[in-house]
Amino acid sequence: MIPRTAPTGPAEALAAALTAEYAAIWAYGPIGVRLTDAARTAARAAEAAHRARRDALILQLSSGGGQVPADRAGYALPYPVNDRASALKLAIEIEERTAGFWRAALPHTTGADRNQALAALTDCALRATRWRRTARVTPITVPFPGRPT
Repeated sequence: MIPRTAPTGPAEALAAALTAEYAAIWAYGPIGVRLTDAARTAARAAEAAHRARRDALILQLSSGGGQVPADRAGYALPYPVNDRASALKLAIEIEERTAGFWRAALPHTTGADRNQALAALTDCALRATRWRRTARVTPITVPFPGRPT
């Protein structure tokens, strides 16, 4: 769903995280239509958070003279999202995958960029935990968010 290449510096790490944010925003479309009530509200809030992070990254990368990767027209989902259970499963997965990109940015960043990456990693990890709780998945937390299993 999200292409993964090893970043070589801070700008590349943030650009890779931006590609993850693009994919997360796209995924919340199919997720949201399969949810109702509080879960749908949470999906809207998650999409808004990813949009805000995307917008900030685009401004940051473009004002710093860095390469801003383009968004794709669409992304392949890892499985069909045709009910509440698959929507919640994808919400968990997209937050975990996005957290992985932010985690990968940590060793390549310093100062404000590192703080930004850590805040994004934490945000994704918390959201994944909330989705696990909604889906009644156990364990509800993972020991190292964003780390490949």
